[in-house]
Amino acid sequence: MTRPLVTLPGMRALFIGIGLFVLMMPTALGQEQGAIDVPDPVLNGIEFSVTVPGDSSLAASGTPAVRVGGRTVPLEYNADAEEWISEEVTTASSGTVSVDVVSNGEVLRSTSTRSIPGWLSLLPPLLAIGMALVYRKVVPALFFGVWIGAVTAISFTPWALFKGVLDAFEVYVLDAMANPDHVAIILFSLMIGGMVGIISKNGGTLGIVERLTGFASDSRRGQMVTGVLGISIFFDDYANTLIVGNTMRPVTDRLRISREKLAYVVDSTAAPISTVALVTTWIGYQVGLLGTAIENIEGFSQGAYSVFLNSLPYNFYPFLALLFVFLVAYTGLDFGPMLEAEERARDTGKVLGDDANVDEAAEGEELEPPEGTPYRAVNAVIPIVVLVGGVLVGLYATGVQAVGAGASLSDIIGEANSYTALMWGSLLGVVVAAALSLGQGILDLEQTVEAWYEGLKSMLFAMIILVLAWSLSNITDVLHTADYLVSVLGEWLPPGVVPAIIFVLAAATAFATGSSWGTMGILMPLVIPLVWAVLAKNGMDAPTHYHILYSSVSCVLAGSVWGDHCSPISDTTILSSMASGCDHIEHVRTQLPYALTVGTVAILFGTLPAGFGMHWSIGLIVGAILLGGLLWTIGTPVETASPSRETAEAAVEM
Repeated sequence: MTRPLVTLPGMRALFIGIGLFVLMMPTALGQEQGAIDVPDPVLNGIEFSVTVPGDSSLAASGTPAVRVGGRTVPLEYNADAEEWISEEVTTASSGTVSVDVVSNGEVLRSTSTRSIPGWLSLLPPLLAIGMALVYRKVVPALFFGVWIGAVTAISFTPWALFKGVLDAFEVYVLDAMANPDHVAIILFSLMIGGMVGIISKNGGTLGIVERLTGFASDSRRGQMVTGVLGISIFFDDYANTLIVGNTMRPVTDRLRISREKLAYVVDSTAAPISTVALVTTWIGYQVGLLGTAIENIEGFSQGAYSVFLNSLPYNFYPFLALLFVFLVAYTGLDFGPMLEAEERARDTGKVLGDDANVDEAAEGEELEPPEGTPYRAVNAVIPIVVLVGGVLVGLYATGVQAVGAGASLSDIIGEANSYTALMWGSLLGVVVAAALSLGQGILDLEQTVEAWYEGLKSMLFAMIILVLAWSLSNITDVLHTADYLVSVLGEWLPPGVVPAIIFVLAAATAFATGSSWGTMGILMPLVIPLVWAVLAKNGMDAPTHYHILYSSVSCVLAGSVWGDHCSPISDTTILSSMASGCDHIEHVRTQLPYALTVGTVAILFGTLPAGFGMHWSIGLIVGAILLGGLLWTIGTPVETASPSRETAEAAVEM
């Protein structure tokens, strides 16, 4: 009687193993295409390609063709690859479809695929966006989109719902992480996060702050210094927000600058500067998304970093938002709720409203320098310079290796291996930051490693979002989502307005979800192939029209920043309120009119005209003039205040 009890667990494990193997088999078998390479699934009415491996002997009895659903399409021979190809195959029916290679009525080879309605290919990204809007959680939304996509790629059956969960992780997430370029982006982002941790812990970042705060002698200069500091800490929006808000708060309180204005300046410099600076914690994420988005675009040979650099001038909103911060600070003009807040602070010394609800400020205690640490700006400046220089040298070195030293600088940078360059620069930045900390005795080895690790940890959540975004991109590629969108929109959508539409879409998504990175992760892999396909369909895929693609790339980034910048549920908006000691709702209420003003000018006088061929510099100049004119017209002067001991004491009492 004891024997069955002993062997039962082993038998149970055996049966479970066999069951899982059987579950895996249908997908594996379904992916086997025999001697014909055909996508699985395909979309009803959407052209797809069929590849038949084999030499010219396949045409021994006549020119071969591929027959799908009663429609026959000729195959063309590619002698270099020794394969036969047809890229104009379609099917009108749903379900299992036979794919035959025929010649003179004889079936030479045969396989099958599954055809689904085109609208199903939209489910993964749409449901990911919808879930993010409803639950305001990007990670579950992205994974949900990947899961739905995996189920759609298999079939809508009960077992496919379970198998889709396994495939989402085993196939799509694994593929995203197995890509060497993706791994390079992750390593770069983690290393630059670690460098930020070290230069924060060794007092270098606060050294930069101390150098700038000495210039704040009145309320206007205080706002200007806060803005300059926000631009100076360009390498990370989180570090920017926490450092600038916490450091400048006592200074601006002393100058009777409202907490609402401080939060606005902090928030309006953090994300905008991080998205347009050449080396930041954002760039690895952005270049990674771009690499995924453009790698499958036929006829487009530029690298991801080159596209990113070319798109920078079209980032009208970030540039104009930064300009507007300094216009407001320099002129002393304000309007809307911000005017009320500033007048209250100047007239009464109350930097907070009577009903303000202020949380504890986010201090970033883990990365606070040890007591007695000297605040030396050089300990932050040198690692940052080494980081930037390492990336630039790496870009040049790998570019020369690819095209030779005689090529133009633009060609060298365009053909450079940006992933290698970013890894070199980030590693050198960490090494130099650590060496400066250890060499001066500011930190010991354990403290240096802990600071590096704390900085690295701050990037982990972003890396999870990035991997899931890559996974969602993989599934939209499998389901031919961009092809379907082009078939629906490509016939009537004017290419010139595409960037503006993308900006509005990205802004709305980021505003509702509170995540610029999540929005970029969802939209970038989807809209960039769509834009290229729209250009190709309209005969505009030549370099003379690349400005539309560059503008579209920038609009995904700029629109995401705008939404994140204004959203009350955005992490950076919340951090800006906390670090500035400002009531969060008041921060959103006072900032929104400024952001809407800049965003409207950016779209109407920058993005739209640039889409129809106007040079980007004209858009920036016109936008700057209009913003200055609007501020001069609707703004009201606010008294310039000098330092006040009473104001500082009143602020402390609050």
